[in-house]
Amino acid sequence: MPPPNKQAKSLFAPIAPNYDRYASLLSFGQDPRWRRFLVSRIEAGPGDTVLDVATGTAAVAIEIARRTRAHVIGLDQSPEMLARARERIARAGLGDRIELREGRAETLPFEDGYFAALSFTYLLRYVADSAATMSELARVVRPGGVIASLEFGVPPRPLPRAAWELYVRMGLPAAGALVSEGWKEVGRFLGPSIRGLYADGGLERVLDCWLAAGIEELRYRRLSLGGGIVIWGRRT
Repeated sequence: MPPPNKQAKSLFAPIAPNYDRYASLLSFGQDPRWRRFLVSRIEAGPGDTVLDVATGTAAVAIEIARRTRAHVIGLDQSPEMLARARERIARAGLGDRIELREGRAETLPFEDGYFAALSFTYLLRYVADSAATMSELARVVRPGGVIASLEFGVPPRPLPRAAWELYVRMGLPAAGALVSEGWKEVGRFLGPSIRGLYADGGLERVLDCWLAAGIEELRYRRLSLGGGIVIWGRRT
């Protein structure tokens, strides 16, 4: 099996042109709502610079720029997703406030404490070492800055969990197959990938990675019965 970051690049390359449309449809319209809540946790303003890691098609970066009027740097390892991001930024008229970089979360090309805040979306399932990656993310945020993330969750209550299992095991792969071969692969991949993130310690293990990286005042909110989860905290 290829390393997680290379697996992510191969998964997202073929779906980049229609990622936004089908990410929304296959999440029953929840993905955009989750991203808006993520952005609402970011504390920044004009004159600040915010880093959006795993920016993808720049949905979060655009929302941050609009809401805070800060300068945003969006970083992603996928050239295909960044190409789509450039199109969206141009249409939004935000080319003067959003800058895109190709790179990896594990080795950020920025100085210590450079950013006022940092966001990341659907990232930790695609890195080999969650704890080391969290430390690297925290490194580039100034003391007191907010770090916030969006990730898929596993619903904790029995009935939503049963519905979630049915969807990720059967519904999502079948729906993805109707779209394209690329989305079929994503549909097959997501269920095991999400379960894997919370194996061996569940959400507490993920939160421990944040704490070990020097991020405190941790809070989280489960969204859509637990299908999504936003975590945020402050760099010490």
